[in-house]
Amino acid sequence: MKDQKAHPLPDAREDIDRARGLPDTPQTRSPTHKLAFADNEFLCREDLRPVRLQLELLKAQLTLEERGIRSTVVLFGGARIPAPDKAASARVPALAKLSHFYDEARAFAQLVTERSVASGNTENVIVTGGGPGVMEAGNRGALDAGGVSIGLNIVLPHEQAPNPYVTPELSFNFHYFAVRKMHFLMRAKAIVVFPGGFGTLDELFEALTLIQTRRMATVPILLFGESFWREIVNWQALARAGTISEDDLNLLRFVETADEAFAALVEAGAV
Repeated sequence: MKDQKAHPLPDAREDIDRARGLPDTPQTRSPTHKLAFADNEFLCREDLRPVRLQLELLKAQLTLEERGIRSTVVLFGGARIPAPDKAASARVPALAKLSHFYDEARAFAQLVTERSVASGNTENVIVTGGGPGVMEAGNRGALDAGGVSIGLNIVLPHEQAPNPYVTPELSFNFHYFAVRKMHFLMRAKAIVVFPGGFGTLDELFEALTLIQTRRMATVPILLFGESFWREIVNWQALARAGTISEDDLNLLRFVETADEAFAALVEAGAV
């Protein structure tokens, strides 16, 4: 992050360095003497949760602004979906049948990123959750195109180191799911969703809810794999029951291939 100092007062980092040079005394060793912003124990207190929420929002926001990234194409999908060459060792055999979506995600991200590169890597930047599976494929496709991509990782008990294809300077790590989901949607020009589990469903339905309630501008939402999604969610039953309107079904479009998805975004003026 670039230095934003534009005033004559001491920089916070300068005071951290000065504090290291103080005499070693009972007073300077006391936790109360630490500068508040340099005191990890203090920052992790329960009372400081609002500050940590703000810091998580700001760190990614300022970094993306400084990189000039104005818009993104969001790619959601399952962490467990293997690349086709690893399908034989998938966690459960059924996942092997979904492995072709890895290649489609990679090809789609490459098509979008070729358009992004032409903008100087400021528009239509691929953003994923930064993990394995479909997320890895998205970041990998962006790298194939010679562009950049964003990874919004989150600390989990298992899984989730960043995949090696995320642009290192755009690899973020989150504690709060809510702040992470805000960053997925704040710059989104389109949302593209591949088969996945609870996390993918959560991300999809949050976006649908925000658009349906007009808390977010309408953007194209593409679902890869119509047969998968129609088996998982009975969309028509929701409309028949009246819990959503028929018009709400128009928020979604099913696609099967990278070329079809990219053409849909071009048609919608999203890329």
